[in-house]
Amino acid sequence: MATVESLVAQIQGLSSSAGDLSLLLTHLKQADEFLHNESTRLLPFLEQLDPTLHSLGYLYILEACTSWPVTNDQARRLVLILSRFLTSCVADQIRLAPEKFIAVCKSFKDQVLMLEAPIRGVVPLLEAVKKLRSSEHLTTLHPDFLQLCLLAKCYKTGLSILEDDIFEVDQPRDFYLYCYYGGMICIGQKCFQKALELLHNVVTAPMSSINAIAVEAFKKYVLVSLIYNGQQFSTSLPKYTSSAAQRNLKTICQPYIELANTYSIGKISELEPYIQTNREKFDSDNNLGLVKQVVTSMYKRNIQRLTQTYLTLSLQDIANTVQLSSPKEAEMHVLQMIQDGEIYATINQRDGMVRFLEDPEQYKTCEMIEHIDSSIQRIMTLSKKLTAMDELISCDPLYLAKVGRERQRFDFDDFDPVPQKFNI
Repeated sequence: MATVESLVAQIQGLSSSAGDLSLLLTHLKQADEFLHNESTRLLPFLEQLDPTLHSLGYLYILEACTSWPVTNDQARRLVLILSRFLTSCVADQIRLAPEKFIAVCKSFKDQVLMLEAPIRGVVPLLEAVKKLRSSEHLTTLHPDFLQLCLLAKCYKTGLSILEDDIFEVDQPRDFYLYCYYGGMICIGQKCFQKALELLHNVVTAPMSSINAIAVEAFKKYVLVSLIYNGQQFSTSLPKYTSSAAQRNLKTICQPYIELANTYSIGKISELEPYIQTNREKFDSDNNLGLVKQVVTSMYKRNIQRLTQTYLTLSLQDIANTVQLSSPKEAEMHVLQMIQDGEIYATINQRDGMVRFLEDPEQYKTCEMIEHIDSSIQRIMTLSKKLTAMDELISCDPLYLAKVGRERQRFDFDDFDPVPQKFNI
């Protein structure tokens, strides 16, 4: 019968080559139940192993140690061991047992949350995501990592993962959470365009029934749309949105729809009283900060409209027109908009006059040409992926069977002819 000592000796002796690791994996799978039965006395044996040299064996023992509920004192000790392992383990070895690695990472996340120290989990879990994922692949660890970034307010660290393109998803729920947490991180960094894209993915994702993630995402989607797009925002959802979302979201989120309608009028005198009336609702949803930014964005939109009419205007006139309390407040808004590149203007401090300018970008610099070329290359790559995906889906038996069933419900004249090779 196997003992822990003999298993440790096997791990030490079979961790050097691909062939040895394959044999070791077989031994570890056979000993998995034994390890779980002996889980309470395994931790001391980890001291005989190196998490870098013996990553696979270390993983199996560590997973057994973390498979049961732990106390706070045990969590404090385990978090140190888990952090060291996640940052130093070898990707090629842990990918031989991805389910075990995911279980260890999720246990690690639970333990740092138990200790109310999410920041301790950010860097180790970032390393874990990098080691587990393949190119353009969303793993089940992505949402857990982003959740820790949110709780620890490490928004910039979370952005490093959100910059990667995703084309493969293991579980739909992981995608919902990834986009929702990612949207919140982008909001924290004021990357509103990316936040809008991620929240849009949650709201329009396929769903058979409405869920809490979609509801909360839609509330933030409305607010971020107002901040980023202003009065161009439309409360109507795209046609490809699920019927469950189409039927329920606007009703459940009625205060946010009414806020958007009030915003579209363009008058601060109507927007602020509505927000004050519904302040408790927005506060209970933890969206009051975003709502305040919606008010700020209205001031900005109204100032931007002035640039389309006037070449010069005094700060006092700007304050009166957009309903700001003083020329000084108007100056602060104009300065912030100039800094953010939202308008082009100069302020004469002596007479308090603002001169609005044209966009200085001539689109002929080397940097701009490189940027345009990079965008074109990105679009061409995306086009190729979409073409390949379309061909793959068009030949998928499940898709063709579903299309066949749908066609039977309608008159054939309602459809374009199906290519001969796709006939069922």
